[in-house]
Amino acid sequence: MSKLLFLHTPHFTPKKLHTKTFSAIVTQSLTPLHCKCRLLSFSLNTTTTRSNSHLLSQIHYYHRSFSVRSFDDSSSETKIQEPQQQAVVNEDYESRGKSKDEDEYPSGEFEYEKFSAWKIFTVKLRMLVAFPWERVRKGSVLTMKLRGQIADQLKSRFSSGLSLPQICENFVKAAYDPRIVGIYLHIEPLSCGWGKVEEIRRHVVDFKKSGKFIIGYVPVCGEKEYYLACACEELYAPPSAYFSLYGLTVQASFLGGVLEKVGIEPQVQRIGKYKSAGDQLTRKTMSEENCEMLTALLDNIYGNWLDKVSSTKGKRKEDIERFINDGVYKVERLKEEGFITNVLYDDEVISMLKERLGVQKDKNLPMVDYRKYSGVRRWTLGLTGGGDQIAVIRASGSISRVRSPLSLSSSGIIGEQLIEKIRKVRESKRYKAAIIRIDSPGGDALASDLMWREIRLLSESKPVIASMSDVAASGGYYMAMAAGTILAENLTLTGSIGVVTGKFNLGKLYEKIGFNKEIISRGKYAEVLAAEQRPFRPDEAELFAKSAQNAYKLFRDKAAFSRSMTVDKMEEYAQGRVWTGNDAASRGLVDALGGFSRAVAIAKQKANIPEDRQVTLVEMSKPSPTLPEILSSVGNSIAGVDRTLKELLQDLTFSDGVQARMDGILFQRLEEVACGNPILTLIKDYLSSL
Repeated sequence: MSKLLFLHTPHFTPKKLHTKTFSAIVTQSLTPLHCKCRLLSFSLNTTTTRSNSHLLSQIHYYHRSFSVRSFDDSSSETKIQEPQQQAVVNEDYESRGKSKDEDEYPSGEFEYEKFSAWKIFTVKLRMLVAFPWERVRKGSVLTMKLRGQIADQLKSRFSSGLSLPQICENFVKAAYDPRIVGIYLHIEPLSCGWGKVEEIRRHVVDFKKSGKFIIGYVPVCGEKEYYLACACEELYAPPSAYFSLYGLTVQASFLGGVLEKVGIEPQVQRIGKYKSAGDQLTRKTMSEENCEMLTALLDNIYGNWLDKVSSTKGKRKEDIERFINDGVYKVERLKEEGFITNVLYDDEVISMLKERLGVQKDKNLPMVDYRKYSGVRRWTLGLTGGGDQIAVIRASGSISRVRSPLSLSSSGIIGEQLIEKIRKVRESKRYKAAIIRIDSPGGDALASDLMWREIRLLSESKPVIASMSDVAASGGYYMAMAAGTILAENLTLTGSIGVVTGKFNLGKLYEKIGFNKEIISRGKYAEVLAAEQRPFRPDEAELFAKSAQNAYKLFRDKAAFSRSMTVDKMEEYAQGRVWTGNDAASRGLVDALGGFSRAVAIAKQKANIPEDRQVTLVEMSKPSPTLPEILSSVGNSIAGVDRTLKELLQDLTFSDGVQARMDGILFQRLEEVACGNPILTLIKDYLSSL
């Protein structure tokens, strides 16, 4: 069977061990996706671990350029001061597959243009003076192995793993590089989300416009891998390949019965019908609302997969579904049905390429790998931009306000650091526009709000485009809605506007183990978070409910105003529900569908830069190698162990303050381990939901 279909982010928010209450706006758990935003507060006295479209964007762009002072919280109720010209949206976006004026945005589609004779001459001159590590033999094949995690951030030369920006750039460079004759793509199990897969697939399709070949090879293949691989001109697999095109699943586990047996009573306040984040702790079965949401997500992703595969392979959707339901596992059958080109081993594919390229059998096929080719500068290939500059600010991973002692330099979104970059762009006259690239399940709510303010201030001085990757939910969407225009991939997970609050009552557990706790306090509500040995008093439960309701209203109302939508309309789309990018666009939560290239095109449009003029993209987050990365790059396994242990400690510790987060972060690390034990699966779910 295929693995769970939903993505995970490889970044984790810095946390620290403590014994006091923590509060978190996170999303409801499923395995491994967790799809509901919630405010979840638990009072624990023992050390515990946790892992954690478009809406009138051009016609009424100024309606969302509001002052952040509108959200000055001067009372217990959230008040929003609307501009006089604010539009009231009366159309039903749910009835359409795209937003009202998405067609008015430039597509950003890649158009291959052959170099002139003069340009080819200058490129050859630049190659002569290129750095030694940029030298590539003429007639080379670019090989890239795509497997495991794919980060949305740039990586240094010493960093291990794959980087989405560098993968996409390699496709563009290879299309124009006269030394590259084609691409040989190895695709193995991927641990990224559907948003990144869609972005890479788009570049595979674009590369074919150059007239060069692109061949795929899949020794292990599920739905996600095949979705990408089928875009190649030719696709090969070895006779013993593992194919599991059996369909997609989504799961949710429940600890209600387990906690009941050990004497733990979760006390949860639900707000909104999709606020099922606490269900994993309180329920023994899935709620109807949760089932409705997960079914919609699954149908959306499965339907998109069928559409793309059927159109690529020239088959009917019914035939694709029949093939899946037949449970085909023999590679020969895949060839017979036209799902792959042929059954060949890797060396046989290379021999075939040597024959096609006229390379003698006793000679090696000229090849350059992903890592080396990533070091080839665009300047060397004459692909540098023009004088107009657009800033690119990447926000990837879990959100925290400040860096903790355990956090790595490349882990997550550190609010105070990102704010510095945003201010730098705002204060500089060099940048005509800015793109905020978001790949985050959320995190610290305070940090999210502070970054939201800075992005709003930036959008008042120059165009800001939010480009979503795999996920931009909870705190991630909080950041995005500050931008003037929001883009998402078809299957980007976004939204998750809603809260739930609660705590653990450990009274019965304490009785079983003979533990006692007594508190002396001053103040009516002093014990509301400290007294985990008893349930809430009625007045304490009322305070918790009001606090959660206030947090929900703040998030919902700010989202409504940001999207030029009435609060009542936003209420229909909030309530903690997670949407795919396609559904979010049809409901006005997202302006348009597309990847990073379309975000660049829209940024140029908003900045009044001619569509055919080249621009220079300035990365504000330059990769800097850490000592463990440098050591591991020369084969020091101890450094790798040190990094892994440090990240694990970071994953399993707490963070202070209210959180705006989706669940499921810890699964990114644990899902790669073969684990068929249902108890361990429950533990994973439990850790990620706390």
